[in-house]
Amino acid sequence: MDKLLFGTAGIPLSTPHRSTAEGIARVKDIGLDCMEIEFVEGFYLKEEEAREVGYLASGLGVSLSVHAPYYLNFNAHEIRKMKASQGMLRKGVRLAFLCQASSVVFHPGFYLGDGMEETCSIMKKNINDVVSSLEDSVKEHVMLRPEVSGKKSQFGSLEEILYLCQGNSYLAPCIDFAHLHARTGGLNSYDEFVSVLESIKNVLGPEVLNNMHIHVSGIRYGHGGEIAHLALDESDLKYKELLKALKDFNIKGMVISESPTNEEDALILKDSFERL
Repeated sequence: MDKLLFGTAGIPLSTPHRSTAEGIARVKDIGLDCMEIEFVEGFYLKEEEAREVGYLASGLGVSLSVHAPYYLNFNAHEIRKMKASQGMLRKGVRLAFLCQASSVVFHPGFYLGDGMEETCSIMKKNINDVVSSLEDSVKEHVMLRPEVSGKKSQFGSLEEILYLCQGNSYLAPCIDFAHLHARTGGLNSYDEFVSVLESIKNVLGPEVLNNMHIHVSGIRYGHGGEIAHLALDESDLKYKELLKALKDFNIKGMVISESPTNEEDALILKDSFERL
C-alpha cells in the first residue's frame, strides 16, 4: 500500500440498510478508506455475494480485509477441532480472495494448559499447514494475519504473534494496540509504540511496515487484561502518540477502528493523523 488507510470493523453504525454492500458504500460516503468484513460469528456471505462485494469495493476505491470466526483454535487437543479450525481459516481466505480483500485476521487460539513454547510450536505447524494448502494465486493476494490478543490467558502476546509469522512470507501480524495496552497494562506512550514497531521491523523485516494491519480502540482492562472495548474519548489510550509513531515510521496499510462508536472514532483517527 502507498499510504495509511482508515476504516471500520464491520458495517458502519450509521448505515441505513445494514448489509456488507451498503456498509462499503457508507464508508466511501463518509470519507473513510477501508472496511474489515466481520465473519467473527460465522460466514454470512455466499461465494457469488463475495464476488459482488469485491467488484463494488474495487469500483468505489474502498480497501477490504476480513476477520475470521473467533472460535478458531490451532492448539486444539482434539484433532477434529483443530481440523475444523484449519477448514474455517481456508474458507475465510477463499471468501477474502473473492471479496478482493487483502488480509484475513484471526485469533490463533488458547494455551489449554500447555506451555508457551509448546503452544507456539504446535500453532506454527498447524497454521503453516493451512498456508501450504492454499493455491499460489490466492496467496499472492491474501495475507493471513494472527492477531495480538487482549487477555493474558489467551495466546497472542506480541512476541508469540511475531514468532508465528517468522519464516513465512504469507503471514504477517495484526497489531491491536488496545489489546497490547490491556494485556500489558502499559505500552501506552510514544516511546513504547515505537518499541513495538521496532520489534516488528527487527523480527520480520522493514518491508512488513509497508503493509500493516492495525486495530485501534479505547479499552477497559483489569488484572487479566481486556474487559471491554471503549470509545477513544472514554479511555486512557494515548492514540495521538500512537498516530505520531505511525507517522514517524511512515507506516502503510490499514487502521481499523474497533470502537463501540466505530466510524466516529475511525474519522477521529484519520483526521488526527492527517493533522500531524
